[in-house]
Amino acid sequence: MLTTACVVLPCLAFVLGYTLARRRAVPERRDREAVFTTLHLAALAAPALRAGLNRDSARKAVRHLHALLGTYAVAITSTEAALAWDGPCSDEVLTYTRSALAAGRAQVFAGEPYGAVVVPLTVDGKVVGALAAFDDELSAGLVRTVGEVARWMSGQLELAELDTSRRRALEADMRALRAQISPHFVYNALTTIASFVRTDPGRARELLLDFADFARYALRRADDFTTLADELTCVDRYLLLERARFGDKLRFSLQVAPEVLPVPVPFLCLQPLVENAIKHGMRGRAGEVRIVARDAGPEAHITVEDDGAGMDPERARRVLDEDPGREGAGIGLANVDLRLRQIYGDGYGLRVETALGAGTKVRLRVPKAQLTSL
Repeated sequence: MLTTACVVLPCLAFVLGYTLARRRAVPERRDREAVFTTLHLAALAAPALRAGLNRDSARKAVRHLHALLGTYAVAITSTEAALAWDGPCSDEVLTYTRSALAAGRAQVFAGEPYGAVVVPLTVDGKVVGALAAFDDELSAGLVRTVGEVARWMSGQLELAELDTSRRRALEADMRALRAQISPHFVYNALTTIASFVRTDPGRARELLLDFADFARYALRRADDFTTLADELTCVDRYLLLERARFGDKLRFSLQVAPEVLPVPVPFLCLQPLVENAIKHGMRGRAGEVRIVARDAGPEAHITVEDDGAGMDPERARRVLDEDPGREGAGIGLANVDLRLRQIYGDGYGLRVETALGAGTKVRLRVPKAQLTSL
């Protein structure tokens, strides 16, 4: 992303310079207005381009790019078709585009009454389309300006590709998470339920319904976010099943501020932490798992704590650094930590407080505001 920014900022700086150069005789106040107009038009076009190159995004961006360039007409094309244009566009735009794409660089085409400057658009070194500007005066300054705007557009399209890759990575993480939950938990849960079938059929039926609710939630086709209330319901079902398995050896408590129940949280961000507390904290001994969710102004602060064996703090750090996709890595801290950082930024990763014999407390923070879907 820094690389893209290093390209985008000089592009806009050049366009600003070109705009101001055409207004040399204009007072300083108008120069400032030109700076504002250039940046404003770029900001208006950017969100559409961040959606990738398609007819809808091109249609939304092209009029702002037309105003930015100030030429007679502007067109945006893919490698095969004209996606959108603003102003009377020559029927030869695709012919011009194919020539520019074949050359792999900007091309100038003379014409009457309007010629064209056509510059390829690239993403990660691959040509994906072109920007074409039509005008009656094809100066060297115009050629360079169209080239810089095309570079800026390419930077936005590259960011769109990064967003898509990030979204795919999150979706892959979720698929992996579900795949890990199924074999890890199903066997023990069903074995526990089976043990009650003869001795306590009513309890077996209740547990089977709890298991069905848990599986329905954990394995559903979900959005990136759910509410904290739904996530806690999933955790409650999980704990009921584990309590049936461990009996009085497992105690758990829940303390939640009502204000944070509607807060959007990443899907399946708590259950793996609770599972980690039971699996690694208790290790066959009696223990308690405590979940606390507090209202902290613009954020919700959540802790999952056990009073079990704990671990060396250095080992806890290594656990967070594990590759969640590594075979045998499980569904614990590393997976949740990575997803939180991907969604909210590095400042929102898990914080683990632990020591040998002192239990483990895992803290996470989530903003109350709903993020756009990733």
